[in-house]
Amino acid sequence: MRPLQRFLSVSASLLLLGAACGFSACGQESESEIPVLRVYNWEDYISDEDDEENGYIDLISAFEEEYGVKVEYSTFGTNENMYNELLINSSSYDLVCPSDYMIMKMIHEDMVEPFTDDFFTETDRDGEFNYYTMGVSPYIAELFETNGWTRYAAAYMWGTMGFLYDPESVSDASLTYWTDLNNEALQNKFTLKDSVRDTYFLAVAYVYHDELLSLGDRYENGELSDKDYTAKIGEVMNRTDPETVSAVQAALRKLKKSAYGFEVDSGKNDMVTGKISVNFCWSGDAAYSIYEAAEENDKTLYYTTPAECTNIWFDGWVIPKGGNVALAQKFLNFISRPESAIANMNYIGYTSSIAGAEDEVLEWVLDSYALAEEDIDEDSVLFDLSYFFGEGSEALFYANSDDAMGMLVAQFPTEDIIRRSAIMQFFEEEANNRINMMWEDVKGAEVPLGAVIFIVAVTGALVAIYVITKYGEHFVVNKPKKGFRKIEK
Repeated sequence: MRPLQRFLSVSASLLLLGAACGFSACGQESESEIPVLRVYNWEDYISDEDDEENGYIDLISAFEEEYGVKVEYSTFGTNENMYNELLINSSSYDLVCPSDYMIMKMIHEDMVEPFTDDFFTETDRDGEFNYYTMGVSPYIAELFETNGWTRYAAAYMWGTMGFLYDPESVSDASLTYWTDLNNEALQNKFTLKDSVRDTYFLAVAYVYHDELLSLGDRYENGELSDKDYTAKIGEVMNRTDPETVSAVQAALRKLKKSAYGFEVDSGKNDMVTGKISVNFCWSGDAAYSIYEAAEENDKTLYYTTPAECTNIWFDGWVIPKGGNVALAQKFLNFISRPESAIANMNYIGYTSSIAGAEDEVLEWVLDSYALAEEDIDEDSVLFDLSYFFGEGSEALFYANSDDAMGMLVAQFPTEDIIRRSAIMQFFEEEANNRINMMWEDVKGAEVPLGAVIFIVAVTGALVAIYVITKYGEHFVVNKPKKGFRKIEK
């Protein structure tokens, strides 16, 4: 065979071999054939570091290694950003983690895939740990079942909203109610959330303070059952009629004048450094600040949910239309294992929805907070978390008062707090538009008098310059020569 023919023959053979092997080494899987899971989550919202001493696990890498897959992991900053991204690229993700009201919106708009029957059996088809039958808290499971989300969403993190505060500069009594933000002692010392849904909730509680307390009195007098009390709290807190929105607008205008400012993420660090004394916040951020303040500044911070009511919020996983359902469900089951849930709570400070079929998560709680019998005294507080871990669980224990008013109650609200809580519902377009217009008005910058005078002066000067430039030939202006000063007569 001539050299040229040999070269062509060998080249053709190599091309065929390359095609057969997927242009990778023979006997090895092509990178293009490795299953890919595309996950879209909140920023800083998963344990992604291996640190045995602190109880962290790199869950993304661990899942990839165990299942032989690749995870393309990206993050978003707001529910609205996530939603708009899905509208543009509807098939770009297999698993996303929106909040409660956005989950409702996406289900309503038929944007998500239902879970398969395997997701609700004792174990999945490969005998792996199962989220629904072996992991999720019975309280969370019932909440989802009651609201019709079970087939479409799996809870991830959950909690309450309230006030994180510095007891050295704020007395307990001054933060009993949402309306206590009116206290002159808090002028420029508290923050509001730069989030229309969360701050709207605060303002509704502020507006209907008396009605909410009246509901509490009726419950205490036995006029309302647990279920009816919670339902009526939810009805009040999800009002969107024009009168309510108008009252909320007036309340927020007033609160804005007293607030240090609006924020979404900076408040938790401002509490640690002492820049502010009160932060309206999510319980997970409260837990973060409480820990950091103690570690960095040896400072004690407390968390409270006002007496009128609180918001029960949750973030949950859904599968967008066209997503890889089977692989997404494997990931959900994987991160719902007790060891994964504990790693997440250690790493991000938020509370997992996982209770576990065994006692691993409860043991983590007890190891973290339960007092030994010899350490219990008159200041100790009795906690009962059996509503979360299930009937028959050994979830009754004493904790010290600092934990009971701080980290513990931020991570695991009491059943009394749960009873007077409401979930923010999905608002229809008309109500949503009305609330957004109100929010734009509240957030609109108020220009100080000095700034107004300055703007008027500058505008006048610019007009004068324009007039002189355009009609300058009609004016006689005696300009001094260079080096000489004009002498006014």
